[in-house]
Amino acid sequence: MKPVSVVVGTVVVSIGVVAGAAFAQQPQPQPAPPPPSQPYTVGNPLGLPITPTADGALNPMSPNVKVYGAIYSAESCSYDPVRNLIVVPNRGVAQSVQANNAWVSLINHDGSVHTARWIGIQNPGPPRSATTPPLILNEPYGSDIVKGVLYLADRDGGTGPNDPSVAVIRRFTMTTGAPAGETRVPGAQWFNDIAVTGDGTVFATVTGVGGDNPDATTWQVWKIAADGTASTFVQGAPLRQPNGVALDPKGNIVVVNIGNSDVLTFSPEGKLISTEQAAQAGSDGLVIMPDGTKYVSSVINGGVSRISPGQPAELIATNIPNAASMCYDAGANQLVIPMNANNALAFVKLP
Repeated sequence: MKPVSVVVGTVVVSIGVVAGAAFAQQPQPQPAPPPPSQPYTVGNPLGLPITPTADGALNPMSPNVKVYGAIYSAESCSYDPVRNLIVVPNRGVAQSVQANNAWVSLINHDGSVHTARWIGIQNPGPPRSATTPPLILNEPYGSDIVKGVLYLADRDGGTGPNDPSVAVIRRFTMTTGAPAGETRVPGAQWFNDIAVTGDGTVFATVTGVGGDNPDATTWQVWKIAADGTASTFVQGAPLRQPNGVALDPKGNIVVVNIGNSDVLTFSPEGKLISTEQAAQAGSDGLVIMPDGTKYVSSVINGGVSRISPGQPAELIATNIPNAASMCYDAGANQLVIPMNANNALAFVKLP
């Protein structure tokens, strides 16, 4: 039997070699070619078609239909004085789940949806990367609109434990929604809120580490010049986990802390000018009116404080869940407050 086993084994091996050689000579499947470049588009107002067509035709939704929603994990909002609409960046899912998943919605004064997906109508992957220019929008937090440009505090990386997160300021043209450049800040992992001056200088907060083991070195406000030069504007005390940031009528930089109730005003040179107190600690949102009145929302305690010049803070709204970085809707004289994990917007009319 042994000679038979050897012969059979030899035959099998020979067949295998021949079959392998024949397979190697066959043409191998080639990877699919990348999708052709597509013109960059933004979403239509609610109606049909959903995706804009070349002729620009749109059949708007009938006025007897009201839609509320389109908000997913929004951290901030801004008011567009040209469209007279509220601009809301939706963070989408986390980077560790899917990159380039965020979008921007346009909202009417009553909370109804004007455009569900304005920036970010394309799905993640080739539908976004193949546009001209390509769209990248990962997890936007703070936002601001200055001189027809939408600024967003976004980040790259963070897709896994070995992928470092890097803060990025992304810009979009308000007339078209097209990307208008970005500034990476490798010294920061991510920014919470931003305020932008008329010349394009960005002030951005890094909330840092609090809790039982606070690290004051991580409490920072950054200054990113229009040319991309980035530097630390303020670090450590009197910051205490800074969240919201805004500019007052004199061009000073005002910061609110999540770690206490302080409302800090710094000169453009970084000198502390004054310290006020919100009615609640845990601050996130900050709106400053032309007369210097400040409104502060507490993401922890749910209240909205009004600080009139020279007066103590008073609560004008309470118990708003996750009251994040609010904006002022000048077209309706109201505060608009993203409710973060509640996937909604709260509206507070002002007198």
